[in-house]
Amino acid sequence: MMLKLTPLSFISSHLSSFNTFNLRLPSFFPFKSPSTFPSFIPIHPPLLTLPKMPQILPDFSSSVKLKYVKLGYQYLVNHILTLSLIPIIAAVALHLLRAGGPEEIIATVTSIQFNLIQILVSLFLIIFISTVYFMSKPRSVYLVDYTCYKPPITCRVPFSTFMEHSRLILKENPKSVDFQMRILERSGLGEETSLPPAIHYIPPNPNMDAARGEAEMVIFSAIDDLFRRTALKPKDIDILIVNCSLFSPTPSLSAMVVNKYKLRSNIKSFNLSGMGCSAGLISIDLARDLLQVLPNSNAVIVSTEIITPNYYQGNERAMLLPNCLFRMGAAALLLSNKRRERRRAKYKLVHVVRTHKGSDDRAYRCVYEQEDPQGLVGINLSKDLMVIAAEALKSNITTIGPLVLPASEQLLFLFTLIGRKIFNPKWKPYIPDFKLAFEHFCIHAGGRAVIDELQKNLQLSAEHVEASRMTLHRFGNTSSSSLWYELSYIESKGRMKKGDRVWQIAFGSGFKCNSAVWKCNRSIKTPTGGPWEDCIDRYPVHIPEVVKL
Repeated sequence: MMLKLTPLSFISSHLSSFNTFNLRLPSFFPFKSPSTFPSFIPIHPPLLTLPKMPQILPDFSSSVKLKYVKLGYQYLVNHILTLSLIPIIAAVALHLLRAGGPEEIIATVTSIQFNLIQILVSLFLIIFISTVYFMSKPRSVYLVDYTCYKPPITCRVPFSTFMEHSRLILKENPKSVDFQMRILERSGLGEETSLPPAIHYIPPNPNMDAARGEAEMVIFSAIDDLFRRTALKPKDIDILIVNCSLFSPTPSLSAMVVNKYKLRSNIKSFNLSGMGCSAGLISIDLARDLLQVLPNSNAVIVSTEIITPNYYQGNERAMLLPNCLFRMGAAALLLSNKRRERRRAKYKLVHVVRTHKGSDDRAYRCVYEQEDPQGLVGINLSKDLMVIAAEALKSNITTIGPLVLPASEQLLFLFTLIGRKIFNPKWKPYIPDFKLAFEHFCIHAGGRAVIDELQKNLQLSAEHVEASRMTLHRFGNTSSSSLWYELSYIESKGRMKKGDRVWQIAFGSGFKCNSAVWKCNRSIKTPTGGPWEDCIDRYPVHIPEVVKL
């Protein structure tokens, strides 16, 4: 039986299907024509353009009056305690004045007599309660300063160079070359990203010596710069944490740092591997826990990813993606719990929230290192990656929301939740406005799709995600260190002021979503000598949806 549709019914059917299935494709699905789309993606013919109907009702969402109503509600709820104290204080003052005036009040106060025992007991209680409070209070952890590695010009890989190497390396499989070209066109990367020297050979020469050479180049450069900025001496380091997901030699990278700088024999050193792009925030969490039990200590964290041994030379498309996105990078941080570091420290650590979805098999395997049919090792990125990342982000936001959101947003969320449970399950869930909790956002520059989805779901402006997009464009996906390139971008633009709050969000294999919240300790002047020094005036730049190669 054939179904005949009139033009009007054809349009309405397509509009209804379009509203029902809001499918957003990640940046790693760069298919140009409907014939090249995989079978699991539905294809609809183009919709006809309908004439624009005149607006009958006013746009209440942009109403100025509604805006001021919301601002008044936020102020009322967020200052409810202060506002409720005002009438109480006024009532007490009025009652005292009616009781007999100021003379009666002064006479009553002076008539009260205290004996020595009462005074001593009161002092003892005050001292005891104060001691318990300060001893149980967590030690403040400060980010004194940090540095980001800037690759030399000789390591840069323009699009033309990358594609020429791909054609020579994969000359027997032109479809894989075309696939990488389509990925690169839509990746959001620029012409100045860098790959390590071993990858510049044709064919690439990813041996152990080359991998160690890359590790020494990026890690030692970042640490040397950190020592210069902070005047830190190697003997003053109490804790050392190095995180690198895919390169884990023996001796470890942390041992390599200890040997290079002749660190103390009693240093607490840790080497984190296999934890993906969110390992930088895991290192922050580990350092915070250690600084709680080690008073008056300094912790140095190094976050990097070594590209050399992980450059895939096979033909599996899902394993070719990391070649197009990942680039060289590293960051070194100095954390301290010393009180004297408070004045010069840039930031104070407020919260770290970690979410792990590894108990789910799909989440566990969505970023998976494996061999292809030819025995070549690479990282397989699942097509479910964006869905799993959204679920992990939802769990993370659920935890961090009550810690950072103002009371007005939490009440709106609670009322909406109760309304959906009791009255109408079809009510649209209320998305809290995280812009009221943070002034700056550092979203892991894992790819254009990751940034797009977080901007949409968190209702962020283009300026809020500018640091992430520009970091991806200038340096590519530098894995766990990308958050610090983004923070450096914000500082280089002169936007970081005292009291500003920063939310760092990172995703990693396993699957993990981790967040860190920082509070700016002082207004930060535009840094000199950072990774953005020679190009910050050119940014932000327009990044087209597709760059034709």
